Amino acid sequence: MPDMSAHLALTQLVPFAAEELDKNKVTPGVLGFVVFAVLALAVWALMKSMNRHMNSISFEETPDPAAPGQAGEKAPAASK
Repeated sequence: MPDMSAHLALTQLVPFAAEELDKNKVTPGVLGFVVFAVLALAVWALMKSMNRHMNSISFEETPDPAAPGQAGEKAPAASK
């Protein structure tokens, strides 16, 4: 059972780590920095990808046919 051996290995490592910790000081440590760095890189990659996709869109708004004052076009008459 690989799950049991992993559990036993973790329980043997906990006392060594607990002796080194200062009970009055709590820090995120290396794992916290690694997680934060990975999240920061993921957000940067997503923003870069979104920017690339947004720049590839060519959007031209169609003119409103009901807007008066356009050259060569008449506004439709209102019907009741």
